[in-house]
Amino acid sequence: MKYMFTYDLMESARNTNEWLGASARAFASYPAFAMSMNPVLPLMAAWGEVTERTFGRMIAKPDWGIRSIVGPDGTDHLVDVTPVVEKPFGDLVQFFVRRRAPMARKVLLVAPMSGHYATLLRSTVASLLPNADVYVTDWHNARDIPVSAGKFDVEDYTLYLAEFMKALGPDTHVIAVCQPVPLALAATAYLAAEDPEAQPRSLVLIGGPVDPDAAATEVTDFGRRVTMGQLEHLAIQRVGFKYKGAGRLVYPGLLQLQSFITMNAERHGKAFSDQILRVSRGEGSDHDAHNRFYDEYLAVMDMTAEFYLSTVERIFKNREIATNDFVVAGRKVDMGAITKVAVMTVEGANDDISAPGQCVAALKLLTGLADDKKAQHLEPGAGHYGIFAGKSWRLNIRPLVLNFIDANSGAGRKAKIALASAQ
Repeated sequence: MKYMFTYDLMESARNTNEWLGASARAFASYPAFAMSMNPVLPLMAAWGEVTERTFGRMIAKPDWGIRSIVGPDGTDHLVDVTPVVEKPFGDLVQFFVRRRAPMARKVLLVAPMSGHYATLLRSTVASLLPNADVYVTDWHNARDIPVSAGKFDVEDYTLYLAEFMKALGPDTHVIAVCQPVPLALAATAYLAAEDPEAQPRSLVLIGGPVDPDAAATEVTDFGRRVTMGQLEHLAIQRVGFKYKGAGRLVYPGLLQLQSFITMNAERHGKAFSDQILRVSRGEGSDHDAHNRFYDEYLAVMDMTAEFYLSTVERIFKNREIATNDFVVAGRKVDMGAITKVAVMTVEGANDDISAPGQCVAALKLLTGLADDKKAQHLEPGAGHYGIFAGKSWRLNIRPLVLNFIDANSGAGRKAKIALASAQ
């Protein structure tokens, strides 16, 4: 079948590299070789160990790994990941904290569908759990979804978000990270017209491409340069018979991973060569800094072809969100219909994925929203990852977000923070 051979060829290459790593590690670790004192053997074993782990992690969904949190009374509270709404292409899950009464803050964290699993937001979830009831969109790997489940594009994604918001009720505070930022904005506007009472209290948009043309990056340059025909020919493949989604057209996670690594090839190359040397000296461990980062970074998922292509065409090329021309289920979504939901944008000054200007453009679309319900924050020195999971998030952005949520949790409550109001 068309495109299936290339998918299986790529998977075969991954499988072969994993096998080569395992073989090299086993061969070089043979006890009899210890008497040779050959320095090449420890290096070979280390290369094999790092290679096997690297290529093996590419098809494994990471675990959330959030077992418990410490409560205000000093005791541990176990955490269960519980499905609230289950759908073919993604679930709404709750991080349910045992023996804890419902919190005043209820947060829906919208995870990106851009090649990585929702577990990429693990540290974000962990940082919010002590102070809020946290719900997350847990997207499924397209290769594991049967063709019979149908299509899934940007309109379906938007409708999923609207359904999740309705399920949680109007006291919800939505935080969207990266890719889903424009679609979370669209879902809120969709609810404003279709079911106003289901709108969330507030919407925090972190580092997303509402207007990709506001500031150029490698991502936006690629979107302008390639035609949709070229993109379909180069990027789309058909899932092989190894998985439940056999025959489904997808944008493979392995291709996305290749593009991620290519953007910072020198840094990643040095990270792996340094790790091989550490392992050869016996200084590596199962959960060292390298493995903690790359176990997550290398775990990639496939996206449906229609979602990937419609994102590039409608969000980046046609700029349907930026021009307020987005259509969902045959109905035009007017961002100006948002009149009650407080909206805050967060950007990183050094973000090379969604550069400053792309996200804050959302505030200009909210023509029906009062200025005192708009806020924006530009984090100095922060890159893309830092604004939702790194040092900048922990020390500066998280407190601002929680205060913004509190300031908009009910009628008549005064703001607790000084944020730059949008002009």
